[in-house]
Amino acid sequence: MTTFIPTATYRIQLRDGVDFARVTSLLPYLKTLGVSHLYLSPIFMAQTGSTHGYDITDPTRIDPALGNREGFEALARAAKAQGLGIILDIVPNHTAFTLENPWLLDVLKHGRDSRYARHFDIDWDAGPLVLPFLPEPFEKILAEDTFRASDGTWSFGDVSLPLADGSPETEDLRSLHEAQHWRLVHFDQERDGITHRRFFNVTSLIGMRVEDPQVCEDTHSLILELVRSSLVQGLRVDHIDGLADPETYLQWLHAALPDTPVWVEKILVGDETLPPEWETVGTTGYEAARLIARMLTDPAGIEALDGLWRQATGIETDFRAELRQAKLDVLDNELAAERRQLADMAAAATKGSPVAEPGPESLREAITALLVAMPRYRSYVTDTARPGDRELLRAVADQAAEGLRSRVVVDLLADLMMDPRTDEARALVCRFQQVSGALLAKAQEDTAGFRWTRYLPANEVGAEPDEPTVTAEEAEAFLARRRPSDMTLVSTHDTKRSGDSRMRLVATSHLPQAFMALYEGACALPSAEAVEPRWRWYIVQSALAIWNGDVDHTSERLNRHIEKAMREAKLTSFWSNPDNAAEAAAHAFAGDLLDQWHRAPDPALQSLLDRGEALAFAQLSLQMLMPGFPDIYRGDEGGLLALTDPDNRLPVDWDTLSARPDPDAKLNWTRQLLSLRQRHEGFLRDADTSVRMDETGIRLFRTLGDQHLLAEFSSRPLARNAEGLSRAFRDGSHVQVTLNPVRTQENI
Repeated sequence: MTTFIPTATYRIQLRDGVDFARVTSLLPYLKTLGVSHLYLSPIFMAQTGSTHGYDITDPTRIDPALGNREGFEALARAAKAQGLGIILDIVPNHTAFTLENPWLLDVLKHGRDSRYARHFDIDWDAGPLVLPFLPEPFEKILAEDTFRASDGTWSFGDVSLPLADGSPETEDLRSLHEAQHWRLVHFDQERDGITHRRFFNVTSLIGMRVEDPQVCEDTHSLILELVRSSLVQGLRVDHIDGLADPETYLQWLHAALPDTPVWVEKILVGDETLPPEWETVGTTGYEAARLIARMLTDPAGIEALDGLWRQATGIETDFRAELRQAKLDVLDNELAAERRQLADMAAAATKGSPVAEPGPESLREAITALLVAMPRYRSYVTDTARPGDRELLRAVADQAAEGLRSRVVVDLLADLMMDPRTDEARALVCRFQQVSGALLAKAQEDTAGFRWTRYLPANEVGAEPDEPTVTAEEAEAFLARRRPSDMTLVSTHDTKRSGDSRMRLVATSHLPQAFMALYEGACALPSAEAVEPRWRWYIVQSALAIWNGDVDHTSERLNRHIEKAMREAKLTSFWSNPDNAAEAAAHAFAGDLLDQWHRAPDPALQSLLDRGEALAFAQLSLQMLMPGFPDIYRGDEGGLLALTDPDNRLPVDWDTLSARPDPDAKLNWTRQLLSLRQRHEGFLRDADTSVRMDETGIRLFRTLGDQHLLAEFSSRPLARNAEGLSRAFRDGSHVQVTLNPVRTQENI
C-alpha cells in the first residue's frame, strides 16, 4: 500500500457548538494555517447530549446533532475543494449501554434470539442481562408501587423497557420481571453483578464483539461506505487494546480498505513497539509527546525537585510502590466485577487440571497477582503466544509469584494463557488481556498519577512519572524507529495537561528554586493550613499550568480540576462519596493563591512563565520537525493552557485566531513551520536524525545529503544568530530553526 503522509492533521472536537457547518466555515483558516487533513472526533449517532461522541448509539447513522449525512457530505466536498482530506475517529470497541441504542433494545426484547445478541459482549451463561439502572434496590421500588407494566413495556420514572414477546399478563410484577431477558438492579451492584464487558469501568459503555466477522461488517458498514465514496481518506481507531484480537481486526480493516491508512490509539510502555504484524501506519503519538517532554526536562532540576517535594509533603514511596497499591485499590473497587469474572473464567479453564485443583480464593489471589504484575497494557495471545508474549507472560508470572505462599496456581494460569488449548482457556486469556489494559489505565493515569505528584509533566498519558528525563542516545534510538507516517501530538482531548501547560511545568525542572519560592509563598497563606501538603504541591503546579492573570475564570477552572484530581486519587474523596470539607479547603487555598499572584506578582512566578513560553516554542519546533508528522489539537496553534477533560474541551476562539498574528506569536511560528513542511516534504520524510543535549539546551539535527536542518533550544542567548526562524525570550533563552543547503540559505 502506498500511504499518503499528511503535512499535518488538525484535530477537531465536534459537539458543544461545533458541527459540520461550523467546521466548513473554518476551512479557509485551516487551509491558510497549512494543515493537509482534518482529523474529526466520532461523527456517528451518539447519546442525547453527548459532549464527545464516543458513546455511540447507532454506528450506521451520522448524528443529526452534527448535521446528518447531508451535512457531512457538504463538509467533505468543501474540504476537498480546499485541498484538505478527512481522517475519521472510529470506535469499534464499544457502544452506549443505553435505551437509546436500537440494537440493545432489540436484545432486551428478544434476548439470545435477537439478531444483535452476538453483537454485544454479554455473558449470557451468567443469566439475564443485568441493567444497573435503579436508583434504589429493586424490592424497595417494588414495594413503593413505582413500577408499571402495560402494552409490552415495563416503566419507572422516565425509563421504559421492552417486555419479552409472550410475557405473561399478570399483576405479579416480580414474576413478570423474572420472565424477562434482563434484570433490573440498583446501580451500586455494577461493582458485583454486571454481565456485559465495559469500557474500562464505565458501565454505560458496552463492549462490541468485532472479532465476529458479521458484527464487524454491521458496525463498520457506514465507515466502509464513507471511505469508498472518497468522503474519508484515513481512519483513527480508538482504544485498539480493548478488542479481543487487535491483529485480526486490523487485517480485516486492511482487506476491506486496502488503500486507506489506519492509525491506532495505542499506549506504548517503555521501549515497547507496535506488534510488527499489525496492519497500521502508526500510532497517534503519545510516545512522541513523552519524548519531547523528557528531552526538554533538566535532569539536575528533577533531582532538586525530588528532594524538595519529599521534604514538603513527607511522601517517601517510589512510584512503582504507589502504582502497585493503586492497582490493588482499583481491583478492589472500580474493576471488582472484572476480577470476579476472570476468577470464574479461571475456574472453568483449570477444571480437571492434573497440576492443581485451585479453589475460588486461590484463583482470585493468582488473578490479582498476575494483573498487578503486568507492566504493559496487554499481551496479544490468540491461539498461542508468540515468543515476545511468552517472554512477557513468563516474567509477569515470576513477579506475580513473589510474596505468595505458593506459585503453583500462578504458573498454571500463566501456562494456560501462553498456550490456550481449550475454549475456556482461550476465553480466559482474551478477557485477561482486555482487563489488564483497563487496570493499567485506571491505576496509573487516573489514580497513581494523582497521588504521586512530584513532577506533573511526567504524569501523562503514555508517560512514566519516575522516568521524566532521557539521554541523547535514547532519544536518537527512539527517533530512528519512527516512521514518516507516525503522528506527533502534544495535546489531545485525553492528555492530562495541554502541551503548553506541560511546558510551564517543565520549566520547574529548569528553575526548581523558583518553584520552591512559589510553593513556600503559597504555604504562608492562612488557608494552606487546612490543606494536606501533597495537595498544596499539586495545586501550585496546576495553578501555574493555566495561570493567565484572570483570577475569576482561572479559579473556576482550577476548582473543577481539583475536585476531579482529589476524587481520582481515591485517598479520602471519591466520586461516590466526596470529602466535601477537604475539597472546600483545597478550593479556598487555590483561590487565595490566585489572588496572591494577582495582587503581588512574584518574580519567581514570572521567571517560570517566561521559561515555560520558551519551552513551548521549543516543543512546537520539535513536534513539527522530528520524524513523523504533527497533529495539532484544536486551538493549540494559538497557545493552549488547559488541564484534563473537560477543561481541554473549552470553546476555541477561532475568530481571534483568524486575525493576522503578531510575528512572534505561536500562531505565526506554527504557520511558518507548516510552510516549511510543505516545501520540504521529501527532506523531512527521508532525512536522518541526531540529537545533542547538554546543560545549555538541546539540538535536533535532520540531515539528507548536503542539506541539513537544525532546531535548537538554548537556556541562554546563542553566540550566533543564523538566518532562519529565531526567537529570543525575556529570560535570556533562545529558540531557532535553520535549514541550510550547501550553496544558499533559505530564510524561513
